[in-house]
Amino acid sequence: MVISHSIASGMGGVRTAGDLVARLLMSRNMRIDEAKKYVADKLDVKISELTDPVVMGEVREELNLGKIQPDTGKAMGIEAKFNIAKLLDIEINSVEKFKNKANL
Repeated sequence: MVISHSIASGMGGVRTAGDLVARLLMSRNMRIDEAKKYVADKLDVKISELTDPVVMGEVREELNLGKIQPDTGKAMGIEAKFNIAKLLDIEINSVEKFKNKANL
């Protein structure tokens, strides 16, 4: 967990794609290069763009993946997590608990 957090923070966290890469490191036990490639492919960006806050700000807004300060009407909180889980094809515990509670 500490290593994944360090890598995600070093990539800019939610300002870029660090949080998305970290989710794959933890949920699928991927290596860092493999996780970066997977996320870049899913987001349709180059691996080098994963740490670019301008590019990733636009991508996160377009795909509604949440931002630190989202615009009005954009995804935040659990809604953003739902979108991330769907895009990356992963299970996120809070999303699964919400689905179970809401019988989705």
